[in-house]
Amino acid sequence: MEIDRSAPATAAGELDIAASPEVVWDVISNIEAWPSWNPDVKTATLDGPLAVGSVFRWRAGSASLTSTLRVVDTPRELSWSGRAMGIRAIHTFRFEPSDGGTLARSEESWAGLVPTLLRGYSRRTLDRGIRNVLRLLKDEAERRAGT
Repeated sequence: MEIDRSAPATAAGELDIAASPEVVWDVISNIEAWPSWNPDVKTATLDGPLAVGSVFRWRAGSASLTSTLRVVDTPRELSWSGRAMGIRAIHTFRFEPSDGGTLARSEESWAGLVPTLLRGYSRRTLDRGIRNVLRLLKDEAERRAGT
């Protein structure tokens, strides 16, 4: 799945993780466990199986979000879209084997009134969020892998 590259706010990042793609996948795909390793996520509930079309509801900061899984490709890609506070978001995580570990990539786009009016702020917020979630994902995957 591709993010909306024409959206007023986009961000992307990548990070090498010293854990297999399967371990990284186990961390990111267990949506209900996100609060255990990502302090920005307060709650997360998946309605149904980890499958395309399933909805998950979560709280991040002061935002209550409802997202729909769009790509579930074990252990290569997890992508979703959602809406919150007038923002239409698309988020992707992609994983590929790299030197005995995993190259993790994440991208997100925000469209709507808020990111259009607050373009710079939205871009900075997204960029900070992408860098932070990749770092936290790395920490948890490497902890589980014992590296």
